[in-house]
Amino acid sequence: MKACVALIVAVLCSLAWAVEPEPFLELEEETEEAPVSHLYSAPSSCRDRCQEAFDRHQPCHCDARCPEFGNCCKDFESLCGHEGFSYSSDAITKEELQSISEKIYRADTNKAQKEDIIINSQNRISPSETRDQVDRCPEPLFTYVNEKLFSKPTYAAFINLLNNYQRATGHGEHFSAQQLAEQDAFLREVMKTAVMKELYGFLRHQNRYSSEQEFVSDLKNMWFGLYSRGNEEGDSSGFEHVFSGEVKKGKVTGFHNWIRFYMQEKEGLVDYYSHIYDGPWDSYPDVLAMQFNWDGYYKEVGSAFIGSSPEFEFALYSLCFIARPGKVCQLSLGGYPLAIQTYTWDKSTYGNGKKYIATAYVVSSTQ
Repeated sequence: MKACVALIVAVLCSLAWAVEPEPFLELEEETEEAPVSHLYSAPSSCRDRCQEAFDRHQPCHCDARCPEFGNCCKDFESLCGHEGFSYSSDAITKEELQSISEKIYRADTNKAQKEDIIINSQNRISPSETRDQVDRCPEPLFTYVNEKLFSKPTYAAFINLLNNYQRATGHGEHFSAQQLAEQDAFLREVMKTAVMKELYGFLRHQNRYSSEQEFVSDLKNMWFGLYSRGNEEGDSSGFEHVFSGEVKKGKVTGFHNWIRFYMQEKEGLVDYYSHIYDGPWDSYPDVLAMQFNWDGYYKEVGSAFIGSSPEFEFALYSLCFIARPGKVCQLSLGGYPLAIQTYTWDKSTYGNGKKYIATAYVVSSTQ
C-alpha cells in the first residue's frame, strides 16, 4: 500500500512540474511604455506592431505575452522573434534557462539567511482589490533586518546608487563624476561574485559575449544608459526604474527591490498596504507581490524578491533581458518554477542598435 501511495505522489509531483507557472500579477503599468501600433498596420500581421500594447479589438496580437495565450499573428515569430539579443538559430532554450537559474540560485552565498530578516506580510487580498488603495496592514512589512548584510561589498555598492536619481520622470538625470564612479564600482563588485561568474560563463558559452570586458560594457549600457520616459531628455534608465523606482503620471512605476523598500519604509516614506502573493520558498530569496504607498503615490501591484543579494536580482533580470527580451522568461529556483517579464525600450538604442532595459519584474510562480 505504501509503495502505491509513493508512486501516486511521484506521478503527481512530476505532473505539477510539467505545468507552467500560473500568473499572479496583472501586467504592471510599465506596459504603457510599449510602442503603439502603426496607424496603417495590417490588422492580421505583426508588421510595425512588434511589442505593441495589447488591444482586445485586434484579430491577432504581437505583444510580448501573445505566445502564452496562443493569440499571436502568424508572422509574429518571423517579424518579432529576432528582436534584441536572441536569434532562433542560436536560441537559448527553456531548459537551459532553468538550469542556469538554478546554478545562480545555488551560487547566491550573499543572500540573507532565515534569521537575518523577519517580515510581517499580514493581510492578503484578491487581485480584484488591488485598485482600492486601502491600507489593510497596520504594521510595517519588515519587522527586522540584520543590517550587517549592508556592509557586504555588493550591498554597499548597490545602496550607494539609490540616492543618485530623481524619482519623477520628466526631470533629466545628470550624474557627477562620483556617481558615475559608483556605477563602475557596483559592476566591479558584482562581477567578483560567483553569481555573476556563473552568468557570464553561461552567456559566453552561448556565444553572446567573447570577453568579460564586452559583457560588463554591455551591462553598463543596458542598465545605466539614459533615455527619456517624459519630456526631459535622459530622465530614466533601467536601473533607476527597476531598483530605485519612479513616479509617472501620479503612479509608482518600477520599484522592485526589497533593500530599497526596507530603507524607505524605515525612513517613514513607504507605507505597506497589503499583498496578493507570497512565494513557496521556505528560505531566502522569496517573492512577494504587494501594494504600497510611496510618499504619496500608490503602487497597485509590485513584485520583489525578498532577501536576495543585489547580484542575484541583477543576474536574473539581465539573463532574461538577454535571452528573452520583451518576453516572459521561464526560470527555476530551488525546484520551483518562476517567470520574469522584461520590456525593451524601443525609442532609442545604443551601440549597434541594441536596446535598453525598460523594466524587468517577476510575473508568475506556483500558487
